[in-house]
Amino acid sequence: MKKYALHIDHDLCWGCKTCEVACKQETRTPDGVKIIHVSEDGPKATGDSLEFAFHVNVCRHCDDPPCAAACPEEAIVKRPDNIVVLDDGKCTGCRLCLEACPYDAIAFDKERGVALKCNLCHHRIDNGLLPACADNICLAHCIHLQL
Repeated sequence: MKKYALHIDHDLCWGCKTCEVACKQETRTPDGVKIIHVSEDGPKATGDSLEFAFHVNVCRHCDDPPCAAACPEEAIVKRPDNIVVLDDGKCTGCRLCLEACPYDAIAFDKERGVALKCNLCHHRIDNGLLPACADNICLAHCIHLQL
């Protein structure tokens, strides 16, 4: 069976946030809720120029996801293909998964009272497509689906 993961080359990211837009369009998360976000570190003066660094923050689909272990409702499960999925229909909004995630990659939808996270667009992968944020949409080509 294939094992999926996202590989992100942060050095290539130039902060365009196309991944954020693609994710928003695909998942239809509410305003103010991001399950992938690009942060900026900088600018830093280096001689006569400025340096910017960007970091893409998204679920890492851990081998042993602490968010799944923390969820009392078993709303977060790891599929055999390595994709960690959160079923927001089972989520009670306790936020224990948010506290357990070492990457701060789980968002909370205050309006609905549920946690949300990257499910690696498993509905797309199951149909032979790439995640919305990866390869084909990332202008800097820094987000790739790994098999």
